[in-house]
Amino acid sequence: MQPAPVLKYRPFPPVSLPNRQWPSRTLTHAPIWCSVDLRDGNQALAQPMSVEEKLEYFELLVKIGFKEIEIGFPSASQIEFDFCRRLIEENRIPADVAIQVLCQCREDLITRSLEALRGAQRAIFHLYNSTSPKQREYVFNASPSDIIGIATHAVGFLKRSMAPLVAAGTQVQLEYSPESFTSTELEFALQICEAVTDTWAPTRDNKIILNLPATVEYATPNVHADQIEWMCAHLTRRDLTTVSLHTHNDRGTGVAATELALLAGADRVEGTLFGNGERTGNLDIVVVALNLYTHGIHPGLDFSDINGIREVYERCTKLEVPVRQPYAGELVFTAFSGSHQDAIKKSWPHQKPDRPWDVLYIPIDPADIGRSYKAIIRINSQSGKGGVAYVLENEFGYSLPKLMHREIGRLINDVADAKGNELTPAEIHAEFQREYLDRQTPLTLQHFKTTERDSEVVCEASILHDGHSQQLTARGNGPIDAFVRALGPTGLPKFEVLSYAEHSLGKGAEARAVSYIQIKTERGLSLFGAGIDTNIELASIKAIVSALNRALDR
Repeated sequence: MQPAPVLKYRPFPPVSLPNRQWPSRTLTHAPIWCSVDLRDGNQALAQPMSVEEKLEYFELLVKIGFKEIEIGFPSASQIEFDFCRRLIEENRIPADVAIQVLCQCREDLITRSLEALRGAQRAIFHLYNSTSPKQREYVFNASPSDIIGIATHAVGFLKRSMAPLVAAGTQVQLEYSPESFTSTELEFALQICEAVTDTWAPTRDNKIILNLPATVEYATPNVHADQIEWMCAHLTRRDLTTVSLHTHNDRGTGVAATELALLAGADRVEGTLFGNGERTGNLDIVVVALNLYTHGIHPGLDFSDINGIREVYERCTKLEVPVRQPYAGELVFTAFSGSHQDAIKKSWPHQKPDRPWDVLYIPIDPADIGRSYKAIIRINSQSGKGGVAYVLENEFGYSLPKLMHREIGRLINDVADAKGNELTPAEIHAEFQREYLDRQTPLTLQHFKTTERDSEVVCEASILHDGHSQQLTARGNGPIDAFVRALGPTGLPKFEVLSYAEHSLGKGAEARAVSYIQIKTERGLSLFGAGIDTNIELASIKAIVSALNRALDR
C-alpha cells in the first residue's frame, strides 16, 4: 500500500441531486426478481454446470418462484444454444415464466439468439454494449455517437428480425443494459437509453427494461442510489420503463447498494442465489429477499427450505455457502458466546405466536426458512454438522475436511440423543478421540518404516489383527500407496483411498501432525479415519488403520 497521502486512487465523484428523495422513503413491496445464476453465475464457475445440472438448477429457480430467469448466452456456444432449445422443446418452462437471453449488439448474434428462442411463449431479449468513457477510449476507440449507433442499430435489427417469432406467438420484451452504467456519465447514460427507447417504442402492455448495472462497484451505496434516482427522474417515458438493477460486490456493499437503489425508484433486481458471480460476486438475492421478509414484506420468493436450496446450489455449482453467510450459512443460527446463549434462552419463552418476532440475537425465526432453532444453543442432538466441526476446530485445533463434517455430525448427534442433553466441547472432543484416534482393535499397528529404492517407497510393517501378528512389505509411489498394497494379502477388506488431508496440530517443538483419510471398501462403505503423530508419514498410516477399524466395526 502507498503511504499517506494516497495519490494512486481518487474518490468517486458525487451526483448533483440536491432534492434527493430516497433517504426519506421506506420499502413497501418486493421488486421484480430476475435470476442470472444460469448465465452470470455460471460463467463465473471454475467448472461450468453441465446441461443436466443447469436443467436441475432451472427447476429449482422455478420452484422458488422466479418469473424471469436469464438462461444464458445462446449465441456464444452450442452448449448454451442447446440448453435453451431443450427448455423449450421439452416444455420445461411454465407459462408464467419468461426466459431471458443475453446478446451483444451484433446482427449475427441476434439472429442466432432468435433461432434459439423459436417456440418460446415469453422471452426477454437482453441487449447490451459498454458505455463508459474508458470503455469507449480503451476498448472501442469510438465516439459517444458511435456507441449510441451500435445500440440503436442492434435494437432496430432485432425489432425487424423478430417479426416471424412474434407472429408465431412469442411475446418478446426488450431489456437494454448500458454496461458499466455506474462509471458512465449520467447525461450520456440517459441519452443512449432514450435513443434505445425511441427505437423500440415500448407500450404499457410491453414496457422496455432498462437495466442499469454496477458492472464493477466503485462507489458507496448512497452514490449508487443517487444515480438511480437521477435516471428515474429524467427518463421521459418512465411510465413505459421498468428500471432494473444489477449490482456486483467489489466493495462488499452489493446488498446495501441494491436496497438503497430500490428506495431510489428501481423496479427490478437481477442477482444470483447466495451471490455467486465474477470477482467478488453478484448480488445475493436470498439476502435481499429475506431482509424484506424480516420487515414484514413478502418477497414473492419461497425460501422455506433453505437447506434444500443450498444443497442443490452446492452440488450443481461445486461451491460452498460460507458458514457465516446470512440466513443460509451452517452456523448463522448457532450461538457460541455464553452471554448470547443466556440471552437467547431467556428471551425465547417470551416469544408468542400472536406477537412480532423478538428473540434476542436471532432476527428471523429459523423455522420460517426450514432451519431448526433447537440447533442454536451449544451442541445437542439437533446440531448441524458445521457446529460440531466448529467446536473441534476452535476449541481443539482440528480442521476437518468438509466431507467429514456430515460423518462426525451424525456421530455426535447420536451421542447427544442417547444422553438426552447438550454436549460440552470436552465431551465432543472425547467422542472424537474415542471414535477416530484411540481405536486399537481389531487392527493394531505395531511397527512401520519406509525406505526409498529405485524411485519407489518400500514399506515394512507389522500389524496385529484379532490377536495374530503379521509382517508386511510392499512397494508403492509413496508411503500410503505402499501400505495399502502391503495390506492386500492380509485378508482385510479391500479398499481404495478417496481423499487425504493433513495439518499441524499445535505450534513449535510440541507440534504434531494430524491426518484424515477417507476410504471406500469393496462393499461400497465410505468413511474417514484420523491419526496423530509427530511424524506426518506415520500419522497418515494411523489414519488408514483408524478407517479400517471403523469399517470392521460395521
